[in-house]
Amino acid sequence: MKIAIMGSGGDAPGMNPAIKRFVEVAYEMGHEPYFIFDGLEGLIDGKIAKAIYKDVAGIIHRGGAIIGSSRSKRWYENEYRKKAFENLKEHNIDAIVVMGGDGSFRALDLFNKEFSINFVGIPTTIDNDIYGTDLCLGVDTALNVIRDAVDKIRDTASTFARAFVIETMGRECGYLAAVSAITSGAEVCVIPEVDFNKPLATKILQKEIKEGRRYILAIVAEGTKRTAEIAKWLEDDIGMETRVTVLGHIQRGGNPTVKDRMLGFGFALKALEALNAKEEGKIVVYKNGEFGVESLKDALKPYTIDPQILSMLHFLD
Repeated sequence: MKIAIMGSGGDAPGMNPAIKRFVEVAYEMGHEPYFIFDGLEGLIDGKIAKAIYKDVAGIIHRGGAIIGSSRSKRWYENEYRKKAFENLKEHNIDAIVVMGGDGSFRALDLFNKEFSINFVGIPTTIDNDIYGTDLCLGVDTALNVIRDAVDKIRDTASTFARAFVIETMGRECGYLAAVSAITSGAEVCVIPEVDFNKPLATKILQKEIKEGRRYILAIVAEGTKRTAEIAKWLEDDIGMETRVTVLGHIQRGGNPTVKDRMLGFGFALKALEALNAKEEGKIVVYKNGEFGVESLKDALKPYTIDPQILSMLHFLD
């Protein structure tokens, strides 16, 4: 088979290890690997090329994706999907491995239904909001980036006796914020999934300050849109000088951790195995320490954070 790999949507650390493994294993299996550059936009524009070993030499440690990625409004117009299909047929490509999130998987599912181009998805999003997989590619690195930033902010917070509000990414999912709050010992965590008990938090923090607490760390998920509100509350109600740090896109960059390198390898191998087995429209998952495949229908179910994680957080009802 001729099989192409592409990125779609936001980038995540671990994409390059997955790309490297895809090329190597494809050749081992007797397939011809191809790159689709710049995601769906590149597919529409015909940015397709055969991949060779040299292309993936020395990329395992690099963040981002050497093949690029994109989001595409044009994709949702039939004329551009038809153009994308014609580009694939020009290279006789039989299937696609797509690294992305639920939006990317839906886009490829529509494509497959129209033109019978099979695909397998690799869950690639630091948001970790794909149902059926314990981890998505890039999550572990993002958590370590946040951990490093919070540890450094704590140094300043404790020195100046201040409160710091740290906003994490994650769209509508609070996974990054929740796990980061737990593992950094943050006093406050605000996520979309659970109501933040402000009266209880106020009572506890005021008591702790009277007993000698010098600083407060508050981690807020971007999806709550409450970063400014929490900062004002800490300043006005808790009575502590407050600063805000929005971590932003540093969470999507950097050298992938060992965990994300291993996940990239495993996801790529399982994706090719699924295509070898003629499985249609599957998503690779990592569950209970093992790689498997799920149907697209199951992978697109609403994601919920593990209740055990939520039970470890402070000030949540």
